[in-house]
Amino acid sequence: MAEIQEYRITQSLKAKLKNDTEKFKDKKILIIGDVGVDEYILGEVKRISPEAPVPVVEVQSEEKKLGLAANVAQNILSLGGKPYLISVIGEDQGAHILENLFKSQNISTDYLIKDPSRSTTRKARVMAKHHHVVRVDYETRQFLHEKTQSQLFLQIDALISQVDGVILEDYAKGVATPDVINYLYTAAKKYSKPVFVDPHRNHQAPYYKGCDLIKPNYDEAIALLGMDADDLRQDPFKIQKIGKKLKDQTLAKHVVLTQGKEGMTIFNEKDQIVRVPTFAKNVFDVTGAGDTVIATLALAQSSGINLEESCVLANFAAGVVVAQVGCVPCSISELNQAINEFE
Repeated sequence: MAEIQEYRITQSLKAKLKNDTEKFKDKKILIIGDVGVDEYILGEVKRISPEAPVPVVEVQSEEKKLGLAANVAQNILSLGGKPYLISVIGEDQGAHILENLFKSQNISTDYLIKDPSRSTTRKARVMAKHHHVVRVDYETRQFLHEKTQSQLFLQIDALISQVDGVILEDYAKGVATPDVINYLYTAAKKYSKPVFVDPHRNHQAPYYKGCDLIKPNYDEAIALLGMDADDLRQDPFKIQKIGKKLKDQTLAKHVVLTQGKEGMTIFNEKDQIVRVPTFAKNVFDVTGAGDTVIATLALAQSSGINLEESCVLANFAAGVVVAQVGCVPCSISELNQAINEFE
């Protein structure tokens, strides 16, 4: 079984990484996937309800943020790139909230398709300080209708030749249908545009067959492959086996397996295996960290930065966002600061 090489961060690499981030500027990234609103109702718990044995949260503030693929788009923007977002929303209150959030972040809504038969995804999290009390979801979880899918194809046709890279962000709400994936891959191949996939565990690995790079986390990878987590637990070669199977079943040039505090393991097109450490100092909330990682990877790879350095940059960016509560983007200044502060 191939050995996993450990990637080392040197002072000379730090200097190079800061120069690399300048290459992100104005890179055009097409994002296709499910979008939604992340709502946070923040307060304190001081008593139990007399109506039922549940905590009463005394609300102190409320926030609404861009979520799902919309968070990927705002990460692209905050890192210096230009996001072009194709997705589907409903004609409801959630859509109105989402459109206002896009406008406030200077992200175009020109390529959003409205389908009145669908609900716009909203995830309302009730939190007592940093602790989640409950989450309430408003959403439609079914594949797009044929008419809506055809509209989405037209948007792909309008944008694919203009961009430097493509992200498929699948949250299994219904945008990433097999037909959409096939159409996207065909268009991307025609114009030689790399496709970076953030998969969902509800699908099997071959569902994404033909991408350039796929980025699951460890638990997602096991689900994608239909493997048994208990069988793998004591296997010293489990990471190597997971990476090889993912490459075989997706035909991806690269697999990037994220592993939380263990960092990332890269399986590249030369069949080398490299582990990149994590750089997170404080972890308060991992919500949206995967969005930041795929956004940074896509920008770095589309800028001609090698895969190992792309993953180092992505891990630095993830370390920035997990130190904050909720779906927040990493800015280019925060990324450079994180690189500077690493010892």
